[in-house]
Amino acid sequence: MQFARPRLSEFVTPGPHVMKCFARLQLENCMKHHQPAKPNSDEQDRMSALEKSILVLEAIVDHPQPVSLPELTLRLGLPRQTIHRVLQQLTSNALISRIVDADRYTVGPRLSQLAFATLRSRNQTAPMRAILSQLVAETGETCNIGVLDGFDFVYIERIECEWSLRVHLSEGSRVRAHSTSGGKVMLAYMDPDLRRQLLQAHMLDGFTSTTITSVPKLEAQLKQVRAQGYAINDREQNVGIVGIAVPILNEEGKILAALALHGPDQRLTIKAAVAFVPQLQAAAAKLAENWTY
Repeated sequence: MQFARPRLSEFVTPGPHVMKCFARLQLENCMKHHQPAKPNSDEQDRMSALEKSILVLEAIVDHPQPVSLPELTLRLGLPRQTIHRVLQQLTSNALISRIVDADRYTVGPRLSQLAFATLRSRNQTAPMRAILSQLVAETGETCNIGVLDGFDFVYIERIECEWSLRVHLSEGSRVRAHSTSGGKVMLAYMDPDLRRQLLQAHMLDGFTSTTITSVPKLEAQLKQVRAQGYAINDREQNVGIVGIAVPILNEEGKILAALALHGPDQRLTIKAAVAFVPQLQAAAAKLAENWTY
């Protein structure tokens, strides 16, 4: 059984510095000789379109929140019309995304996907994938690592099980945070004020009959997730798919990502999923020790 791949959200806000780090990998080579100081008028005339694009991309990647055209103009010292033209070009190529309601810009899906490929090509994630592969071998189900990007839960590492009946997704795929076990773990362990802002800014869309669409109900479940140390997805994103996730925490107890496992309810019941929690937590501890993102 192959379920439809979740739609790629057009408008996202950056997660807790993770997408920022990924995107920066794509800019490293281009920025080796770049100085971040504002260019004077003569320098502006000599700058190529590529150099201006790099400046704008760097400013967006470095900004902790989506950034507006006036903010970019003030920061970069380039003409507003020039920056607007660059933003249009970058948006049309999905390197950045425009948040229409707020008229702000953030890292786009294509830049994130390029960053994933860069990490993979450098073999930086090999130790983490080995841990994930071992977990799949032990549990027999697909396992993945994901982070928040705005209100999306994004898969950054994924190893699929050998069963023919499974969900087919790839690194970079996105699902809504409130309807997945990994997303709920990230929400439960994040700063309460930031979570409140996210819940105020995003609708809790219903994907199945079991999706939580009430903020008070979701908040109550997130409180339970924090208390028990894991979150459950009871067919809330896709009909017939059950999932469970635990946090990957650093030495200070702050969340780095979520480690999730899921499978079809014909094979994986909620009770069976909960039974995998000790193995998930052990793998999460190893992943934290080998964290490369």
